[in-house]
Amino acid sequence: MAFVTASAVCFGVTSLGAIGSEIVMRDVTATSGIDFVTTSGRDPSTQILEVKGGGIALLDADGDGDLDLFFPNGASLDAPMRGPGARLYENLGGLHFRDITSTSGIDHHAWSFGCAVGDYDADGRDDIYIACAGADRLFRNLGGGRFVDVTSAAGLGNEALWGTSAAFADLDGDHDLDLYVANYLACDPAKPIPPAHFRGLEVINGPRGLEAHPDLLYENLGNGTFANRSESSGIRTPAASFGLNVAILDLSGDGRPDIFVGNDSRSNFLFENQGGMQFKEVGAQRGVATNLEGAEQATMGIAVGDVNGDGRADLFTTNFSDDTNTLFVSSERGFFDDRTAQYGVGVPSRPLCGWATAFIDLDHDGDEDLFIVNGHVYPQATRATLNSEYLQPLLIMSRQGARFAPVADPAQPWLSSVHRDRSAVFADLDHDGDQDAVVTGLNQSVRVLENTHPAGNDWVVVALDDAEHPANRHAIGARIAVKSGDTTQYRWIIGGGPFQSNQSFEAHVGLGPPPTPETQVDVTVRWPDGVESSSTIPRGSRTVVRRPTTAGAK
Repeated sequence: MAFVTASAVCFGVTSLGAIGSEIVMRDVTATSGIDFVTTSGRDPSTQILEVKGGGIALLDADGDGDLDLFFPNGASLDAPMRGPGARLYENLGGLHFRDITSTSGIDHHAWSFGCAVGDYDADGRDDIYIACAGADRLFRNLGGGRFVDVTSAAGLGNEALWGTSAAFADLDGDHDLDLYVANYLACDPAKPIPPAHFRGLEVINGPRGLEAHPDLLYENLGNGTFANRSESSGIRTPAASFGLNVAILDLSGDGRPDIFVGNDSRSNFLFENQGGMQFKEVGAQRGVATNLEGAEQATMGIAVGDVNGDGRADLFTTNFSDDTNTLFVSSERGFFDDRTAQYGVGVPSRPLCGWATAFIDLDHDGDEDLFIVNGHVYPQATRATLNSEYLQPLLIMSRQGARFAPVADPAQPWLSSVHRDRSAVFADLDHDGDQDAVVTGLNQSVRVLENTHPAGNDWVVVALDDAEHPANRHAIGARIAVKSGDTTQYRWIIGGGPFQSNQSFEAHVGLGPPPTPETQVDVTVRWPDGVESSSTIPRGSRTVVRRPTTAGAK
């Protein structure tokens, strides 16, 4: 969280040219089977450790082909290692879930924040890494919804830092999944940090003035263990910062995955992959370290999309209130331009404190909308004191031509209800072709939002299967191009996610009405090793695209 001193007029979304939309969702928490209230300290929050909340993992825990939900959960200042515990929910279909924690083998009660998903041991099952305040944990998937803690055996858990977010990706090109962990700051729950003063209020102290924790990078050795490469890789060349989120994908166009780290109140990092597990920090040179004015922001959420259809990944970040969210649009010369104002995504976010975010086509019109969850960190926040309320609504921005516009609809109470939201994940959880959302916040009930887009064939969902490289079977690092008529849309399978969570390994593409008489679309995959493959799939289908063998690849 950042202390931003610029003044602003506080306003509601409806005063910013808000529009009606074909985006229609509904809160189905009551019937979902998820009756889970997260824990993150006590209310009201008094320490910085209490205000970040916990993430969500999307994974196929039981191998049945749909996405289950894992919540790492937090604890309290007086018992930071004895929280109520993590929770694992099995997806039963139709947006119904069942708590299987007691039979899963996951007995985890440490104060936890982010989580990463990947098959680190190449056995065909999704494993879970949990970033904690203290030693992180790795749980190996044994199949059938059962897990075992293998942290020590894997050579992990030796650093007692405050981990916020983590991501798996093949960083050295050997086809197995390495691991990046973003860390925050030094904080002892037993030693409360004295409050700070901001705009005449006594508020939670930090992060400025506190000791930053360095990030971690682990190389997967291919034998079930990891080696710490944080120093030798170059990721510690810049001074330690206040890391909150991470996204890993090829941002330079050279075929190697780069690491974008969102830092709180300091410049963001962009670690450009030099090959051989070597990285160079180029955030300032590439234009993503700060916003257009050169101001360091409080980057929390990260969304990856392609707003101008050029096939290069753009980055959208959420930030603290009285600042704006930021849209970095990539260019041919390898630089990112701050196009926040041009696309209309800045002003509506100024009174909000943004967290998890994603580009998703909620209305299937052939372009991606923005989904942003919000909530302040200061319980004292009001419009009168800080130009911002403590409890805040979601911000849904519909793509309208060359700009985004906030959506307002009094008939949809989920849009205007206010919360202390932090994390969210997005996926077609009920296999009906549209993307649903699961949202968590501080000491509040998990919410399940169903997308009620009408049934039709205006979508495809594409998953990848790289059987030739089973250690990265989901093909983290791949780019998927879907061509419908004269329009091509791009999606990326990334490491990392919206905020302290992982992005789904399934790519969802809204297609809009078909060009008559189109019934199929063309899919081109650029796999992580640079191999490209092409196929044709039906509109309105869920498809697994399998990587061709090297001999048969284009």
